[in-house]
Amino acid sequence: MKTSVELPFYLKCAQITIGLVAFFYILYIGHDIIVPLIFSTILAILLNPVVNFLSRKVNRVISIFLAIIFAVLILAGLFYFIGSQMAMFSESFPLLKQKFNGYFADIVSWVSQKFNVSTPKIKAWIAERKNQGLENGSVVIGQTLVSVTGAMVVVLLVPVYIFLILFYKPLLLDFIAMCFSSSKHETVKEVLQETRRLIQSYLVGLLLEMAIVAVLNSVGLLIIGVDYAILLGIVGAILNLIPYIGGVVAIALPMIMALTTQSLGAAIAVLILYLVVQLVDNNFLVPKIVASKVKINALISIIVVLIGGAIWGVGGMFLSIPLTAIIKVICDRVEPLKPLGFLLGDTMPEIGKNILSFRKLTSS
Repeated sequence: MKTSVELPFYLKCAQITIGLVAFFYILYIGHDIIVPLIFSTILAILLNPVVNFLSRKVNRVISIFLAIIFAVLILAGLFYFIGSQMAMFSESFPLLKQKFNGYFADIVSWVSQKFNVSTPKIKAWIAERKNQGLENGSVVIGQTLVSVTGAMVVVLLVPVYIFLILFYKPLLLDFIAMCFSSSKHETVKEVLQETRRLIQSYLVGLLLEMAIVAVLNSVGLLIIGVDYAILLGIVGAILNLIPYIGGVVAIALPMIMALTTQSLGAAIAVLILYLVVQLVDNNFLVPKIVASKVKINALISIIVVLIGGAIWGVGGMFLSIPLTAIIKVICDRVEPLKPLGFLLGDTMPEIGKNILSFRKLTSS
C-alpha cells in the first residue's frame, strides 16, 4: 500500500514560489501571443449575443462575419474621428511649442533665482540631456517601429481570432467538458455561464461609463474654453479605462493644454472639473454601472493593475480587472480555492470576528 508523504512547509513554499515565477515568466515572454488571444476571447464573448441573434436569420458563418464587420466599422469610425481631431491639433503645434518654450524659459529663470544656479549652467545641463537623448534616438525609433509593426500584426490577427473562436465555440465548449468528470459538469457550466455574463455586463458597463465620462469631460472643457475640448475629453475617457493610473494622465493632458494656450486660472479650472468628474465617476458611475458587475476590492485592484502593466504593458492594465474577476468566479466555485476568492472580493467581515472564533476553536 502506498503512503502519502507530507512535504515540509518550506518545501511547499519553495514549490509555490518556483511555480509562480515560472508562470509569470511564461506570461511575460509570451505576451505577443497571449494578449491578442485574451482580447479576442473577450471580444468574441461580447459579440456572441449578436451572432446568436443573426444566426436565426442567416447562416452562422455569415452572421459571424456581419458581427465582426459591424464592430470594425464602429472602431474605424471612432479612430477616424480621433485622427481628424489629431490632424487639427498638429496644425497648431508650432504655436503651442512657442508658448511652451516661453513657459520653460520662465521656469529656468525661477529655478536660477530660487536655487542660486546660473542660467547658463542650467541650459548647459539641459543641452547635455538633449544630446544624450538624440544619441539614443535611433534605438527609440527602432523600438517604436517594432512596436508599431507588432500592433499592426495584432490588429490584423484579432478579427481572425474572433472569427475562429466564435466558429469553433461548440468544439471549445466540448473540449472544456471533456477535461472534467461528469460529476463536475454542473459546476463547470455555472462557471462558464457566470464568466460569460460577467464579461458581457462588465464590458457594456465600461463602454457606457466611458461614453458618459467623455461627454462630461468635453462639455466641461468647452465651457472653460480649452482648445480641442472634444479630443481631450475622449482621450481622457479612454485613459480612464486604465484603473487608477489612467485618470492621472487624463487630468495632466488638458491641464497642460490650458496652461499653454490660456492661463494658470484655466488650468486650475480644468483640475477642478476633472476632480468633479472623477468624483461622479468613482462614487456613482463605477459602483452603479461597472463595479456592480466586478466584485474586486480596491487593494487587489491596484496590485493586479500594476502587475498587469509590468507584464503586458497598457493592455495588461486593461485586462487585469476582468481576468481577476474571472479568477474570483472560479475560486468561488472550487472548494479549496474559496479563501482566495474571499480575499479577492469586497465583502467586508466584522473586525476580528473570524480570528476570535478561530482562537476559541484552537484553544478548546
